[in-house]
Amino acid sequence: MKKYFLSIPIFMLFFMSCANKPTPQNVSDSANHQWWKEAVVYQIYPRSFKDSDGDGVGDLKGIISKLDYIKSLGIDVVWLNPIFSSPNADNGYDISDYKGIMKEFGTMQDFDALLKGMHERGIKLVLDLVANHSSNEHEWFKQSRSSRTNPYRDYYHWWPAEKGKPAKRWSFFDVNADAWMYDSTTNAYYLHYFSRRQPDLNWENPKLRKEIFDMMNFWFDKGIDGFRMDVIPFISKDTSFPELPKEYNGDFVTYYANGPHLHDYLKEMNKEVLSKHNVMSVAEGAGVTIETAHNFVDEDRHELNMLYHFDGVNYGYVPGKFKTPEPEGYKLVGFKEIYSKWDSVFAIKGWGTIYLGNHDQPRMVTRWGNDAPQFREVSSKMLTTFLLTMRATPYYYFGDELGMNNIKFDKIEDYNDIETINHYQLIKNKGEDVKAFLDAQKISGRDNGRTPFQWDATANAGFTTGKPWLKVNPNYTTVNVAAEEADTSSCLNYFKKAVQLRKNNKILVYGKYILLDKYNEKIYAYTRGDGNDMILVILNFSKDKVDWHIPSGLSIVETPLINNYHSFVNNNGIISLQPYQAIVIKVK
Repeated sequence: MKKYFLSIPIFMLFFMSCANKPTPQNVSDSANHQWWKEAVVYQIYPRSFKDSDGDGVGDLKGIISKLDYIKSLGIDVVWLNPIFSSPNADNGYDISDYKGIMKEFGTMQDFDALLKGMHERGIKLVLDLVANHSSNEHEWFKQSRSSRTNPYRDYYHWWPAEKGKPAKRWSFFDVNADAWMYDSTTNAYYLHYFSRRQPDLNWENPKLRKEIFDMMNFWFDKGIDGFRMDVIPFISKDTSFPELPKEYNGDFVTYYANGPHLHDYLKEMNKEVLSKHNVMSVAEGAGVTIETAHNFVDEDRHELNMLYHFDGVNYGYVPGKFKTPEPEGYKLVGFKEIYSKWDSVFAIKGWGTIYLGNHDQPRMVTRWGNDAPQFREVSSKMLTTFLLTMRATPYYYFGDELGMNNIKFDKIEDYNDIETINHYQLIKNKGEDVKAFLDAQKISGRDNGRTPFQWDATANAGFTTGKPWLKVNPNYTTVNVAAEEADTSSCLNYFKKAVQLRKNNKILVYGKYILLDKYNEKIYAYTRGDGNDMILVILNFSKDKVDWHIPSGLSIVETPLINNYHSFVNNNGIISLQPYQAIVIKVK
């Protein structure tokens, strides 16, 4: 049993954290309180949640049939991945009609019933705004590519071939990683930061912006409660398309996120749409840094409410290799540094988000915990504790409340995701190691987080009566809702308790965050709040038993508020922690 000691007294940490800083946001400052700050957001990937008609694809009626389950979780907001009309080159992130519903998912009447059912249960609904690009099957693009004089030509970015090929731009999903696609119809190239079937929209065109804003108002008039905005930092481009400026050092992502008119467009969006509704807005903050984050979310900017960064989920990968995990795993000290840094960014102004999994990520327990049979449950609960005790709006991915883990496909044929499939082909074309790539995808591949939700132990986990669009994880016979609802110590019931803990203790929403024992390689510990109203969070991120000393100046005042083990050992201020143990307790 390894022992760690904290040498800096808690009062010194407190002093250092406060020195020369303005007063942080706090629990008593009601002027800063907002419903979207206090919400727990539950993300649903509709293709994989519940299939109502046996075609193997989740749908809106399937979600409707499970609204009581969603309500039972205690969450406040559902973020739904795209449900709009789409040919599904990228599972709905290629939209062909922004005001239509994907046929596989149902009808507008189904959507209206879903929204009504959520609101009746006190649940808000946030949709996915995909406005950097459309589908190449959108009527706008069909018109745009038909001739150079078409009225829709400038809805997209075109480069005439007689000028030669434009400067290099990286494409995330192209088999050649090339964001310029030649189209012979008008002898020109069009821009696509993602798949060639996802041409980028031209936000420099005011007519296009008006179309987007009208569409957003259409959905708000229906009664939705907000938008999560897909790669919204990428919408502005320098339409001269110069060589990548030297100061970006080849970093296309950061370059894409700093277009010349980005914040003009977001201010216009706020003025024309967001300011007219009591809604939440969150940017997928690809390319956003701690230096640029406030430009998006400060109230006096009149742009967006929140953004989520990629520093955390991108951590622990081998530099220069596509989503290849470090052989020895990620380092906890670096993990703590990232999340502490981002907490400090919003300690005074703005507001943060926190997440460990979503549709673009593998399952959190595999990536950040330990999915070995003896540790899967406890490490999943530990990660849930982390997410629900930090100062930021937590975004929690469906299935993580069950402790669902990566399926870890062996063959490329098992994958559906355009990112994995096209990158596999890119690796293969270069003659590089495809086996090593597939091994890495077992940990990092996006389809790991998209396997069907596990409802019960019947065929296909109760997800569908047909053939599921993506294979079901074989452990569904034991990891499922039915089994976990009946088990008081399950991951599911722990999640419900953790949600209620956050709701019952506003200090976990607004309270000050102070990191303890910064360089401890196994324990992530921090306090929330200050003075006589303080909560201590102790998380063992390791598979080892560890003794941890409570810092001088702190004393425990009662039993744990939540604990993912039945045991709690406190020997004169030395806490004996089991593998992946999580303890939340009041201190003074």
